[in-house]
Amino acid sequence: MSIHHPVIAVTGSSGAGTTTVKRAFEHIFYREGITPAIIEGDSFHRYDRAEMKVETAKASKAGHNLSHFGAEANRFDLLEELFRTYGETGTGKKRYYLHSEEEAQEHNARLGTDLKPGQFTPLEDIPGKTDMLFYEGLHGMVITEEHNVAQHVDLGIGVVPIVNLEWIQKIHRDNAERGYSAEAIVDTIMRRMPDYITTIVPQFSLTDINFQRVPTVDTSNPFIARDIPTPDESFVIIRFRNPQKWDVDFPYLLSMIHDSFMTRRNSMVVPGGKMGFAMEIILQPIIECLMLKCNG
Repeated sequence: MSIHHPVIAVTGSSGAGTTTVKRAFEHIFYREGITPAIIEGDSFHRYDRAEMKVETAKASKAGHNLSHFGAEANRFDLLEELFRTYGETGTGKKRYYLHSEEEAQEHNARLGTDLKPGQFTPLEDIPGKTDMLFYEGLHGMVITEEHNVAQHVDLGIGVVPIVNLEWIQKIHRDNAERGYSAEAIVDTIMRRMPDYITTIVPQFSLTDINFQRVPTVDTSNPFIARDIPTPDESFVIIRFRNPQKWDVDFPYLLSMIHDSFMTRRNSMVVPGGKMGFAMEIILQPIIECLMLKCNG
């Protein structure tokens, strides 16, 4: 952890809605004039797309699971080193995972390479002067026997919809955006489950704040759901691990977020449609606090 070069990690599994949190941070960064070093969690996978298919098949043949959720398929050593180095020096090594043809063309033009979608760019230094590191991905707070990424994080945010909603979001996204069949998506969910339990879930006990969306419609069978529950068909539970750490003013938050209420001394509930607004109201003073420590 660092008061000079803060590290912020947003962690949540695929389809969990971490993009909503990322957008809230982007608004705050813009208003505060903050230049972040943005790190995508996908860039720390161990295998590129083609290699992962081969390794997954080999693992299946050998009778064990391999998934992007687990340590075996990721470079936690590189991620831990980046967080540590950035906290100490304000720089570090990053790379990009090329999700699409457009991303491949963009980075090939910048680097003079001939990379394809599904591959990684070479490691490179974080460019220029940045104010803080912002990570968004699967493993921002991960701890294993060999690596402790969480110890280098100044602010950890968990995005944790209940699991049935998470599955519905993933099924619809992977089908609509990536063309995967329902059967293939369910197979991926099943293959990832052991790593989800052992590697993803424990991180949410370490995060400073968790945002958990809970639908108010029936999601008891996520595999036949025709629609993703809308924000207005859900509530968001916001849990602070240690409210005193960030001097959380619950009466102020309750007055600013209409129809919000407390359920425990460190947990509040807001209407799903106000999730983005709630994030900005909650996170803005925390970012300001980090920047004040940074500058003074």
